[in-house]
Amino acid sequence: MRPDPHLPTSDEFWRWSATHLARAIRAKEVSAREVLDNCVKRIGEVNPRINALVDLSFDEAVEAAQVADDMVAAGMALGPLHGVPTSLKINSDQEGFATSNGVVAFADAIATDDSPQARLLRSAGGIFVGRSNAPTLSYRWFTENDLFGRTSNPWDSTRTPGGSSGGAAAAVASGMVPIAQGNDIGGSLRYPAYACGVVGLRPTVGRVPGRMVPPDVDDSLSMQLMAVQGPLARTVEDVRLALDAMSSFDPRDPLSLHTVPSPSPARQPRRVGVLRRNGVSTNIQAVDDAVDSAAGWLAAAGYEVEEIELPLLEEAYRLWYLLCMQDFRPMLPLVGQVGDIGLQRIVAHCYAVAEQWWGAEPTLDECLAAWARRGTLISQLQQFLEDYPIILMPTSAEQAFEWDRDIVTPESMCELAAIQYSMMAIPVLGFPALSVPTGVADGLPVGVQLLARRFDESALLDAGALIEANAGVLTPVDPH
Repeated sequence: MRPDPHLPTSDEFWRWSATHLARAIRAKEVSAREVLDNCVKRIGEVNPRINALVDLSFDEAVEAAQVADDMVAAGMALGPLHGVPTSLKINSDQEGFATSNGVVAFADAIATDDSPQARLLRSAGGIFVGRSNAPTLSYRWFTENDLFGRTSNPWDSTRTPGGSSGGAAAAVASGMVPIAQGNDIGGSLRYPAYACGVVGLRPTVGRVPGRMVPPDVDDSLSMQLMAVQGPLARTVEDVRLALDAMSSFDPRDPLSLHTVPSPSPARQPRRVGVLRRNGVSTNIQAVDDAVDSAAGWLAAAGYEVEEIELPLLEEAYRLWYLLCMQDFRPMLPLVGQVGDIGLQRIVAHCYAVAEQWWGAEPTLDECLAAWARRGTLISQLQQFLEDYPIILMPTSAEQAFEWDRDIVTPESMCELAAIQYSMMAIPVLGFPALSVPTGVADGLPVGVQLLARRFDESALLDAGALIEANAGVLTPVDPH
C-alpha cells in the first residue's frame, strides 16, 4: 500500500494532527501502539515542565491501543478518532478516576461511570492518556490548584495558559495530545485556546452532551443553559473531526438533542461583521492587528467584510454577572470549606464585579427580569445574524495575562472582566464561537474569535480554516 500523500513524513507522531493519525492507523501505515508510545515519550519530556496533564493513565491507554490495533486487523468498524491520544478534563467523570476538579478534598471522588463527554470520545476511538489540569472548581482564567499545582503556558511560563481548560490547551500546544476535551461557561474553552495558540470551539448549547455534577445533584439553571463541552486541537480540521465525534444524544443532559438542526440559509451567507470595539475595554495593538489580518484574509477569499457595532453583547456580559453569580451563591459554603486561597479570592472579586451593576443583594424580581431580558437579546442577535451570519471579533483585548492578575485586588478583576467581556456575553446567549490563532506578537500567540448562528458550526469552521490557511498552524511548540 502506498503512503497517503497527505500524511506527514516524520515519525514523530506527536507532531501529527488527529486527522492524519486516524487516517494512518485506519490504513495500517502506523499502529495505535506506535502512536501512543511516541506521545507517551513526548509527555515524559515536556509534562514535567508545564504540568498540563495529571492522573496519567498509560496502563489503561496501552490496553486501549492494543484493542484498537486488534480492531483494525479484524476489519471492524472504526470510529473517527480511532487510536488517537486524547485527554479529558479533571472536572469530567472518567470511570475509575477521581473527578477532583482540583479540590484536595475531592482527590478520592472516584467516578463509577463515564460522563457523556467521556463516553462519546471513547466510543469514537479516542485513547485517554491523562486528565488535563484546571483551576479549583474550574473557576478561573488561570490554571492552578492546591491538589495538582500550576500549569504553565508553553509559550511563556510567566503567562497563564488560560482557564479553566488551561491544562487541555497547554497539552495540545506542546504536542502531548492532538485533541483535548474542555468545557465553557465563561470562556473556559476559547480563552485557553487563545492563550496557547491552538483552536478551541464552543459549540451551540445542546449539540454536545455533557454533565459535570453527580447524578443526584440538581444542576443550576445557568449551567444547564450556558455550559457546553467542546474540543481543543492544533488545527481547524481536527476540531471539526472532534466535533463530529462529540455531537450525539445522551439522556443525562437535559438539553441534549437527538438530531443536530441544520440552520436555514442566511440572507447574506458571505457577509462578515467585524466587531472591533466594545464599550467596556480597549484592545492592545496586537489584538487590533489580528482582527485586521483575519478580516483581510476573509475578504480576499470572497467574504463581504463590514465594520459593525453590537451593543447587545455588552448587555449580555453584564447579565452573566447577575445570572451566574446568583446561581453560584448556594456554592459559597463549599468554597469556604474546600476552596484554596485563589478560589476564595476570585469568587469574592467576581461578586465585586457584579455589584457595580446589580448591587450586593439582587432581588428575585431582578433575576427573573434578567432571564426574561436574556430571551430578548437572543432574539435580537438571531435577527442580526441573518444579515451577518459570521461576526469576527477579538477573543480578548490583551494577550495571555501575567499570573494572578485576577486575584490581586477586586479592581484588578474588574479590569480583567472588561478585557474578557465576550467570554461571558456569548455563553449567556448560547451561541457557538471559535477561537483561532492568527500569529505571534512579542513571543505570545494572538488570534481572533468567530461567532455564528446557533448550530451553524460549519460556517465557523469554514471561516476558521481560511484564517488558518493564511496564518499557518502555530503549534506544537517546545515549552519556554
